[in-house]
Parts: sequence; C-alpha cells; structure tokens
Amino acid sequence: MAARRLRLDVGRLFAVGAELGSGRRGYCTSQAFAEVLRLPSKQLTKLVFPLQELERHFVPGSRPDLHLKIFDPSLDDIARAESVFTASSRNRIEYLSSAVRLDHAPDLRRPEGHTKKMNFFKVGKYFTLVDMPGYGYRAPEDFVDMVETYLKERKNLMRTFLLVDSVVGIQKTDNIAIEMCEEFALPYVMVLTKIDKSSKGHLLKQVLQIQKFVDTKTQGCFPQLFPVSAVTYSGIHLLKCFIANITGNLKTNGFQFS
Repeated sequence: MAARRLRLDVGRLFAVGAELGSGRRGYCTSQAFAEVLRLPSKQLTKLVFPLQELERHFVPGSRPDLHLKIFDPSLDDIARAESVFTASSRNRIEYLSSAVRLDHAPDLRRPEGHTKKMNFFKVGKYFTLVDMPGYGYRAPEDFVDMVETYLKERKNLMRTFLLVDSVVGIQKTDNIAIEMCEEFALPYVMVLTKIDKSSKGHLLKQVLQIQKFVDTKTQGCFPQLFPVSAVTYSGIHLLKCFIANITGNLKTNGFQFS
C-alpha cells in the first residue's frame, strides 16, 4: 500500500468486512513483537504509538486539538492482536480473489475468479481485507462503477480505510474518496502513510492540519488518525490492533469506538 517513489496524484482505499463472523481464538505474542517489547521506552513509543511520540514536539503550554488516545490499547492488547495477523496452520492468511464489479465479488465460502481490480485477502476465518485501486486521474476508467457500487452495496462492510500521503496532506484526489464515504454514510478511518519521509516539524504540521479537517469537515471519519510507515513499521502494530478490535476479534482495555 505504500510505494518507495512518491505518488502525489493517487490515493488508496482498503476496506474490512466481517465476512464469516467472529469467534473465540487463542492468542500468542509473535516473535517480532516480542522483540519490540524489549526496546527502550522512547523507541517503543515511536514505533508503536507514533502520535504519542509526536506529542513531545508540541510547543510547551500549547494544547493542540489532537486525538491521541480515543483508541488506546495496552501493549498486551497489541501483542494479542498480532496473533490475528500471524499466519499458521490454524490461521491462514491468503489471497482470495479479485473482482471487476460488485457482481464479481467473491462468495467467500466458495472463492473463485481472478482479475486485476479489487483484491480480496482472507484473514483466518474472521474477516476479509479488500485492497482497492487508486483514485485520481490514474484511476481505472470503471473506478466509479466498481468502487462506489461495492462501498454502497456491500452490507457486511465494517470499515473503510483511506490512505493519505502524510508528506503532502489531503489533496483534491483524496476528497473523491472522502466525499464518497460521507455521501454513503460509511464509517471510515484516515491512515497517514510515509511518515518516515518528513521531518518531525513537517509531519506535525501535516498531522494537525489533517486533524482539523477531520474535526470540522467530516462526520463519518474516526476522530483519531493512524500515522504509519511501511519502511520503519511505525504505527503498523497499532493499526492492526484497531482492525482486530473493530472486527470483533479482540476486546481491548482501551476505549471502543464503533
């Protein structure tokens, strides 16, 4: 979902659907996250809670309107969430199929078909991630028919994630997806990508601007932003924990926001 070369003209969407429902499961801490837990406190915060790490860069005495802890799981919660995304013989994570139109979307109990449009990834027995194509002037010609129809008519869609380039902030092309989610009254989340590409000052400026936009210009967007880096993996563990939580596969000690 992130590319090494900046693509300022195209955004991405992915959606989460609880296709088969949730159930009880055993939890285990992945070896990778066990290593994270051994990091010094500052490094751990930067990697797991990047928004909270930015907090120390605020001007002393200022109170920026930044929602840091609406979703505030413990490290134990995040460790347990890792098992949802850890492939094993009992928890298969696999590419399922692709679809060109809504009527091509797979019957997830009988997967079939292969195209190059919306890509479906089954995560265990509990939910499916749908990676959607980019929007903007490079979007597929049938983007509206394909993506709008899916978002509007897929009844078991639980959350839509809008990936915004944190280097440049919200662009006109991002408003395509934002307006779509608002029009259809879809609950969605803003994920700020490429946070490793900017200085702390520039990143903080962009985060505050996007937060103001979410607070004043949206109704269906989850108030808390999720900054991430595909390079350093910063913020990824927290985002996975959020997904595990909203799909009903993990009850956290943090505040649950539907």
